[in-house]
Amino acid sequence: MRGLPKLAGWTRLALLALAALPAAGCSYALVGKAQNLPQDVRKIYVQPLTNQTTRSQLDQFLTSAIANELLTRPRFSVSASGGEADAVLSGSVRSFEVRPLSYDAEGRATDYEILITASMALKRTDEQQTVLWENSNYLFREDYQLQVSPTGYFDQEDPAIRQAAQRFAETVITDLLERF
Repeated sequence: MRGLPKLAGWTRLALLALAALPAAGCSYALVGKAQNLPQDVRKIYVQPLTNQTTRSQLDQFLTSAIANELLTRPRFSVSASGGEADAVLSGSVRSFEVRPLSYDAEGRATDYEILITASMALKRTDEQQTVLWENSNYLFREDYQLQVSPTGYFDQEDPAIRQAAQRFAETVITDLLERF
């Protein structure tokens, strides 16, 4: 190794390994940057999710979060209708639960966990309605605390659902793009 200054054996070995990486064809992609969908899929219609739970507005929170998340991806635009879109993203919220996690000294629950289960699919708008991606078993969890004041407890369920909806949307769109 004439061209390298006198380095410890492990240092020389590390430098050689780093130099060999480009030749080895090592490929990677940053999360959210992969393009596993066909290039012609650019306009996506986000169909309002079906709510099979007893929790009102849950489908609206999730649908809105998904559309907003798609808008953050420069490759895609959100279509106002399925007829104008290259693909339709649809889904169903199958279950919603709120479970207490901890209690105060008087036996009142102070921390809760939200669980949301959903099915999602992306299909082309052509006659065959080819399924491009689907996941029928999303399970999301979000913890939240009740705000305690001298006059009582303040329910934080709606803000917690909005937070869970944002995480849900990020995961759905990343999964759709990365196919994890």
